[in-house]
Amino acid sequence: MNAVSSGKNECPVVLTIAGSDSGGGAGIQADLKTFSALDVFGASAITCVTAQSPDAVSGIQAVDPDMVLSQIKAVCDSFPVSVAKTGMLYSTEIVRVVAAEDIREGIPILVVDPVMVAASGARLLQADAIEAVKSELLPQARVVTPNLHEAEILCGHSISSIDELREAAREIGDHFDVACVAKGGHLGGDDVIDVLYDEGEEYVFSAPRIRAAQTHGAGCAFSAALTAYLAKRELMSDAVQLAKNYVYRALEEAREVGRHQPLNFDWDSGVAVAE
Repeated sequence: MNAVSSGKNECPVVLTIAGSDSGGGAGIQADLKTFSALDVFGASAITCVTAQSPDAVSGIQAVDPDMVLSQIKAVCDSFPVSVAKTGMLYSTEIVRVVAAEDIREGIPILVVDPVMVAASGARLLQADAIEAVKSELLPQARVVTPNLHEAEILCGHSISSIDELREAAREIGDHFDVACVAKGGHLGGDDVIDVLYDEGEEYVFSAPRIRAAQTHGAGCAFSAALTAYLAKRELMSDAVQLAKNYVYRALEEAREVGRHQPLNFDWDSGVAVAE
């Protein structure tokens, strides 16, 4: 059972269930950095260990599903988890464990980032696990946050325009009975358009495109920020806007680290205000 909160000023607790990125820019590492920046307490359940950098994924080792389950249970037995998010789940067996454990542990809100393929092209979700995500995980979710490629897989057709992105968000939301944030960063153009479809309502979010050298981890940061703001009891539409603001600034304030320019998760997030 999810532990009961006792402190009247207690920090919200959130849980990320995802893979470890040895390069520190995505996955569990990005999630925990985002949680810390947004002043929520982040716990984690690691699904896979990866050997990767912003350039490439050179190795993946899945964690035994029973160990994934044990991590989730240990966290939920000790902390009052208000929101959980999933990232890289990799296999059908892990997807099924996570979906079932979410029900057993009574986590109030689940955010699904349907991580399928890395920016480098490496497959992060086995092909046979896609159906498990659709049939077993999404029915448990409050919101799903697909990028363009993931939205195409979930809705079953290509997306090449803003109007098609809007339709895809509606199709995914209605089909899976879930709020859908369809992200349009890969559509190109001077502005990045994201579409939220939630309970029959559509919201369109636009921001100037940051010509960042690297965007590795931006999707993880967005879903983690959305998780944090939902834990702070923001309305869904406000939480999406705040999360988009957070990632915008993290890209805008990117710093040189060696030969890379990863997101700056530690920019002053206090200025992120919903519009």
